[in-house]
Amino acid sequence: MRVVIAGGHGKIALLTERYLADRGDTAVGLIRNPDQVDDLRAAGATPALCDLERADVDDVAAHLHDADAVVFAAGAGPGSGAARKDTVDRAAAALLADAATRAGVHRYLLVSSMGVDKPPAAGTDDVWAAYLRAKRAAEDDLRARDLAWTVLRPGRLTDDEPTGHVTLTAHAGRGAISRADVALVLAALLDEPRTAGATLELVGGPTPIGDAVRAATT
Repeated sequence: MRVVIAGGHGKIALLTERYLADRGDTAVGLIRNPDQVDDLRAAGATPALCDLERADVDDVAAHLHDADAVVFAAGAGPGSGAARKDTVDRAAAALLADAATRAGVHRYLLVSSMGVDKPPAAGTDDVWAAYLRAKRAAEDDLRARDLAWTVLRPGRLTDDEPTGHVTLTAHAGRGAISRADVALVLAALLDEPRTAGATLELVGGPTPIGDAVRAATT
């Protein structure tokens, strides 16, 4: 399987790339900073320079030929303002979907966030509110497309070691999840096409990941 991951230098992306490489798949990470090339190679991934805030659909589609799936794991990141939450977390996700359609790649996994179902509460930090709105807009855009999409909404992210056990369901409730377990779930979702059309919340839990993904098929 050849998988192209947007936001290829993010923590979840690097872990996913390593898991995919270890099992014999090809992971291609889209990055904008050439200084990150060695980190991707160390994770077993193929780096591809592509700034999703500046590229057009043809630029991105050129990196997707022969791919079996794309994963959007990009984010504006800590310290970015509200404007970049929109240009990365929403617009870049839509651009990747446009490019996937152009390149004939049907499978699309979107890493979103819990808490996007309701408008941000009064008093919410402006940047966090912009992030939630951007993630919700990216989800809504993806659902309207003729792609085999799956939306994954992790809970509070940690850098703990993976447990291999999770709760994965439409409504998981509040909780934490290690980035390593998120990456393992993404790899498992890529193997289960019957999760297409599902929006799944993810937190730590008692169920082995393989069983949790099989139970989440639609």
